[in-house]
Amino acid sequence: DTTQLVETSAPESEAPPQNAELPVTNYQSPSFPWRSLLALLLALIAQRSFEPAGEPPSQSAILGVPLYIAALALMVWAFIRREWAPAPLPASQSNTDQMKVRGLTFLLAILYGIVTFILMWDLRIFGVDVPRWPTEENQFNAWNITFWLISIFLFIRAFWIKESPSLGQRIADALSRLRITPWTVLVVAVFALAVFFRFYHLGAVPREMTSDHAEKLMDVFDITEGKYSIYFPRNTGREPLYIYLSALLTPFFGISFLDIKVAAVIGGLLMLPYLYLLGKELGSKRIGLLAVAFAAIAYWPGVIERFALRISFYPLFVAPTLYYLIRGLRRQNRNDFILAGAALGIGLNGYMPFRIMPFAVVIIVLVYILHVRDAQARKQSLLWLGLLALTSFMFFIPLARYAIENPDIFGYRALTRVSSLETPLPGPIWQVFLGNLWNAAKEFNWYNGNIWVHSIPRRPALDVVGGALFLLGFFLVLIRYLRSRHWTDLTLLLAIPLTQMPSILSLAFPVENPSLNRTAGAIVPVFLLVGVALDGLMSALGTGKRRSVIAWSLAGALFVLSFVQNYDLILRQYNSQYEYNAWNTSEMGTVMKDAIASGVPVDNVWIVPYAFWVDTRLPSFWAGVPGRD
Repeated sequence: DTTQLVETSAPESEAPPQNAELPVTNYQSPSFPWRSLLALLLALIAQRSFEPAGEPPSQSAILGVPLYIAALALMVWAFIRREWAPAPLPASQSNTDQMKVRGLTFLLAILYGIVTFILMWDLRIFGVDVPRWPTEENQFNAWNITFWLISIFLFIRAFWIKESPSLGQRIADALSRLRITPWTVLVVAVFALAVFFRFYHLGAVPREMTSDHAEKLMDVFDITEGKYSIYFPRNTGREPLYIYLSALLTPFFGISFLDIKVAAVIGGLLMLPYLYLLGKELGSKRIGLLAVAFAAIAYWPGVIERFALRISFYPLFVAPTLYYLIRGLRRQNRNDFILAGAALGIGLNGYMPFRIMPFAVVIIVLVYILHVRDAQARKQSLLWLGLLALTSFMFFIPLARYAIENPDIFGYRALTRVSSLETPLPGPIWQVFLGNLWNAAKEFNWYNGNIWVHSIPRRPALDVVGGALFLLGFFLVLIRYLRSRHWTDLTLLLAIPLTQMPSILSLAFPVENPSLNRTAGAIVPVFLLVGVALDGLMSALGTGKRRSVIAWSLAGALFVLSFVQNYDLILRQYNSQYEYNAWNTSEMGTVMKDAIASGVPVDNVWIVPYAFWVDTRLPSFWAGVPGRD
């Protein structure tokens, strides 16, 4: 256990600083970037033509498609003339890992992990009864949580490399260098706007609940009653992280719609710092800030959080998983792979579509290996991929044990969508898959699905400004990849269909694809591409004082246009169509609450239901007597 771990990075004189940031652009065009600005203008007009119009709303591609083709042609021309290009990627580093490990600590971690695995289901250790166990299986308790946390700590300790300077020293140095600059003020302002916009009228938009909310609130109610489930099997099964966060918030908001809304918003807000860091990893802190700014006010993340389910926990853990994985591959740093594994393992406890991310991680590492010529880097990356997988499993042990004991419950929801378990496939698998892939590709600029609870049916997932910048950013990165063959560019592009795959694989129910919930992980790469496109355009305008003012003025104008449309989409259009479709259970709850307050016993309050009417569990939550039907 006392095996000395050596610092594996190259000497400072040979390796670039870990946090070094290259210039924002490779070059600056001496002429005014009229091609780039014209490309943006045509893209905005094209995307505007894709907006639903008329009554009933309809779309037309007759104008938009030719304009987009012209915009992309101009963008290619601007790229060739060195006028508009993405910020250069940070330099790769070459480190040699001695593959040292604290042996005894690792063995203890495995031992504690095995005991944890047993205790997550059985009520005995090696045939010996343990006192004060809960009487039910599938339960967290002080014993199995303690063993679980110890196993995680020991495992990370066994593989973690001591870096110089240490994390504490780096934080202290950063704090000592902290100054209030215009950039600092701008960053704080963007994150403050994100918090404000996500919480603005949160209690009123939307106002009513659906049966999905009844299921979640019943799970939260169970926790408050002392039932600490590992996996919540109600309604085809749910992972625990979001439900426990909601339960932690009940002292402030009660067991209520607002309670699970706040939990969903917290998930969305916690994603934003990693979106910023990913932007820096893609070449510029300005990319990160622009991505955060447009994601903070966007209709897509806004409505999935206000709908108050655990959907926001999908992008929440996609962001750190991608960040640490991409940074780890670039820096060839073992610790980053451990952190990526931790994000992956925790994310698997969040939202079912996140189960696609282990496959995405493997594909990204393979992309890296196929692009990098350094044999040592390829070997280390494969070994660290195994370490990443083991790390994620340590965080996944409770659910892994439940999945082994109850494979039918744990996998039922996914299997009914990807196979003929519930209904026959509507056609040959390859035809349905390709059709779903094409429909998912159109999600951002044309059609985001027809599910009214967490979207505005039959419209794009992005607003006019976001949709135009996304498509320009996508092709900008694609052109650079075709020219330079850098693995990071391909990783960013592939991250979109990979995170959409839970929706694309709805082979038995293709009508459910695309959907803003199962593709929510794509929020991360999509808004990074928005940032890449706008950052490159701002750089094309130049770095002189006058041109810099023009560049920031353009970004500000686009942001205001985006804000105005998204405000209308979320607070008016989404709210209006949601209230039209949802039953007014809050008013029923008010009647019940008034009756109870006037002296009517709770057990004397009844709802007489009929088919396809209200979920009779919901009014009791509004009435303040949760857990009743």
